Amino acid sequence: MNESIKSAVMERLRQIKGPDLEGDIVSLGLVSDVFVSDGRVAFSITVPAERAQELEPLRQAAEKVVKEVDGVQNAMVALTAERAPGAARNAPQPAAPAPRAQPAREEQAPAKPGVPGIRHIVAVASGKGGVGKSTTTANLALAMAANGLRVGVLDADIYGPSVPRLFNVSGRPEADSGRVLKPLVGYGIKVMSMGFMVEEETPMIWRGPMVISALTQMLREVAWGDLDVLVVDMPPGTGDAQLTMAQQVPLAGAVIVSTPQDLALIDARKGLNMFKRVDVPVLGIVENMSYFLCPDCGGRHDIFGHGGARAEAERLSVPFLGEIPLTMKIRETSDAGTPIVVSDPEGAMAEIYKDIATKVVAGIQRSENSPERGAPKIVFD
Repeated sequence: MNESIKSAVMERLRQIKGPDLEGDIVSLGLVSDVFVSDGRVAFSITVPAERAQELEPLRQAAEKVVKEVDGVQNAMVALTAERAPGAARNAPQPAAPAPRAQPAREEQAPAKPGVPGIRHIVAVASGKGGVGKSTTTANLALAMAANGLRVGVLDADIYGPSVPRLFNVSGRPEADSGRVLKPLVGYGIKVMSMGFMVEEETPMIWRGPMVISALTQMLREVAWGDLDVLVVDMPPGTGDAQLTMAQQVPLAGAVIVSTPQDLALIDARKGLNMFKRVDVPVLGIVENMSYFLCPDCGGRHDIFGHGGARAEAERLSVPFLGEIPLTMKIRETSDAGTPIVVSDPEGAMAEIYKDIATKVVAGIQRSENSPERGAPKIVFD
């Protein structure tokens, strides 16, 4: 059945003209291996990096014709950037600016006020949406809890809150005292999200100041209690919400989530550089959807390429935290509100998240103990 669907998909893709309307994307060798499982189709189309935005209609056209194939329930089509060998990594770097003379006495920036009871706040961020940031946030938080820490999760993605569904919690938070709200609890994790305040289908049509006000309230007017770590699921990009959290909250560090392909890494690099500019330590990069594990044959396939995040981490001298595969089980458990770390705590996927959690905690300790930070050694108990 899968082979017949694959053949039909390839036949339909031959209808899609190449980037310059010459030939078709199959004959030109632009289509990766097509993988089919339970009516779901996944593949990528290789295009020049500098033409990615221009060729988005090509991706949409391919997705449209594939969804019309009998037996196809859903299609996941991605553009993968083609880069000339050595073009990015071997390109000459601009000369470093000459150091500026510093005044004899330099005023230090005022300390960012902490949140009572919370020892460390970690941001999980991505340069763009659709890379699995929220799923990573949920499983990372659950892995930290499995490693013995007291953990909370703040869903800072005002426009697309996913935490309520991921933790299978619903309802309105109750008042604890005055304006302070009690967080809801899912799988032992204290959680707060705008998704608890509005219906799931209600769009948040808010401008920047309203978003910032909501984030501040969810962070500082919630009875978090004593937590070792508060994990913040940041919205994608580098806008008002991200800058507010980075500048006004004493973040212990940031975890960047990306997929392997160059197009995702371009945006991940922007997020990483934003945190560096506001003096937030980057604890490392996670490569999500690193490779595809076929549920039928058990084979491994690099749909979106492989190793891009690891290479980027090495290039930027930040830790590489690990590879999370693209598996049906992670997707299914996330959609069901039973993340893989709690639904299969002894499984291979849960172990990957636990290993990443261990590295993140170690990164917090290194950052807090660095001479630049000047903080005493911390011990998680």
